[in-house]
Amino acid sequence: MSRLPVMSSKRVLTNSSGSENGPDCAPAQKRSRKDPETIRPQAAATIIGGKRPVAARAPLLKPVRGMGAATVAAGPSRGVLKSSVAANASKGGNVKQPVAATGTKAGGGGAPKRHAWDLKGKVSDMEGKIRNYQTKYKSVNEENEALRGSMAQSRTRVDVMEKELEKQRNQISEYEEELQALSGVRDELEKVSSDKSTLQKELSNLEGKYKVMETLRDSQETELQTLKMKLSVQESTLARVQTTLRDSEEEVRCLKETMAQQRDDLHAGEMERRRLHNTIQELKGNIRVFCRVRPLFGGGLSKHIQLPASDNKMITLAKTEESHTGKNADTQKSYNFNFDRVFSPHASQQEVFEEISLLVQSALDGYNVCCFAYGQTGSGKTYTMEGDEFDETRGVIPRAVQQIFKAAEKLGAQGWEFTFTASFVEIYNETLRDLLYTGKANKRPEHEIRKSTNNEVTITNLTYEKVSNEDQVLGLIALANQNRSTAQTAQNDRSSRSHSVFQLDIEGVNHGRDIKCKSTLCLVDLAGSERMVKSQSQGERFKEMTAINGSLSNLGIVITALANKESYVPYRNSKLTYLLQCCLGGNSKTLMFVNIAPETDSFGETLNSLRFASKVNDCVIGTASANRK
Repeated sequence: MSRLPVMSSKRVLTNSSGSENGPDCAPAQKRSRKDPETIRPQAAATIIGGKRPVAARAPLLKPVRGMGAATVAAGPSRGVLKSSVAANASKGGNVKQPVAATGTKAGGGGAPKRHAWDLKGKVSDMEGKIRNYQTKYKSVNEENEALRGSMAQSRTRVDVMEKELEKQRNQISEYEEELQALSGVRDELEKVSSDKSTLQKELSNLEGKYKVMETLRDSQETELQTLKMKLSVQESTLARVQTTLRDSEEEVRCLKETMAQQRDDLHAGEMERRRLHNTIQELKGNIRVFCRVRPLFGGGLSKHIQLPASDNKMITLAKTEESHTGKNADTQKSYNFNFDRVFSPHASQQEVFEEISLLVQSALDGYNVCCFAYGQTGSGKTYTMEGDEFDETRGVIPRAVQQIFKAAEKLGAQGWEFTFTASFVEIYNETLRDLLYTGKANKRPEHEIRKSTNNEVTITNLTYEKVSNEDQVLGLIALANQNRSTAQTAQNDRSSRSHSVFQLDIEGVNHGRDIKCKSTLCLVDLAGSERMVKSQSQGERFKEMTAINGSLSNLGIVITALANKESYVPYRNSKLTYLLQCCLGGNSKTLMFVNIAPETDSFGETLNSLRFASKVNDCVIGTASANRK
């Protein structure tokens, strides 16, 4: 508020100096004419009615105008404002009177407008304005001094009232504390009264219960005497029961010993069964050969194949040969072969499998078992090994898997636990292919046959699937059949163009007996031998035929070397013989199916197959032993 006179004095000095400088008087007169135009009559009333002194101080930085008195008159409180307004009214009129006077001078209704050249007149006008402004300045200072005095009195009264208010607040808080204490006492009094009534009720109830308890005590004493008598009777009964219990415990102990002895006898019997079973298999031969004749497509049996009804181990091929000279009559030439079993065209899949079921059982006893089918194309090898989807026509592989899991479940009652791992590989054009591979064909990995230090044959990058039931294995077999290489030839609509090898690795452990066993069940479906004249193979089929016949020839060479007990056996001549090395010349029980076609035009191939099977049947590879620890 102290800045207002300073600013006004500066404005006066500026105007006075302008009157003395001659040419500068014109701009000063223009500014004085513009000042009244910016004055708003309602602004003074609005500022006077304001409550905040900060808002009242804002116009102090501007030049002093007609509403300057009203601006300074703004006070900190309503009481002060009213007193200042009253003082102004007593001194000589309304606060807005200077604004109105200024407006009258600036409005153009007073003195006439002077000419531009009348500088002296303009100077006299400016001096008149300066005197008016100085008069207003004095009145404003007087009003400010009055407002300052009223403000100091108001502040004193405010301090007194604040002290009185604080005193009243302290007294109110004391009253509130006393009231709260009195309310707590009243609540406590009500609670005590309630507790008293409750205790009186409980006392009356307890008195009634006490009378009842006295009556019950008398009855309980009578009952106690009765129970003591019964207790004496029960004690004597307990003594008899304890004696009986000791006798029963002794009997249970004897039964446990008997059960343990029976378990030992059962285990010994299982070991003896395995030994006798292995002895029987050894007596039947290490490599057993079964012959199976495929029925004719029209039914019946070909005339050149003779199967004696009294001997199911013999087969005869008879052929009529014409005389080369024409003088002698035609001669009948017969070829007799004996095998471990010969199946007629009428033999069912179940009948065939029953003959090899004991051999499959040996796989759970810890022996490596191999079963493969050999014969010309279209002779029924795949049907013998795999069969159809129906239960009656299922082949050796699904039936062997079913028997393995059923026998493993029965042995589980004797403490055995088995784990099974399945794999399926084919040998196509002397190349190994994983039949369980499900990735992209262009990213199929390469496979190699490796032999470990313990003479186990493995295949690199091959898929090995853990299986726990029959359905999982059958699903893998179905996948392998989809991936296997087959094609149509003149002899067979769906001829297998590769050798397929299914392996089921078996690991068993009996923790109670601390016994472990490990074996492999190997089931092989060989591709059929072909003659180019009959199969009419060309292009890719001819290449497949050459690879198939070459691997079968190498198999014959290996069998011949084993039969002659040669020091060197050429297993590495083909992938087939190298993969079946452990089955042919190692620790394994092996069975070969020789499948023959009954057609007359297949006589030559049938004779060669039977001769090869006879050579295999005469081969002795040594006694197999169980892989137990």
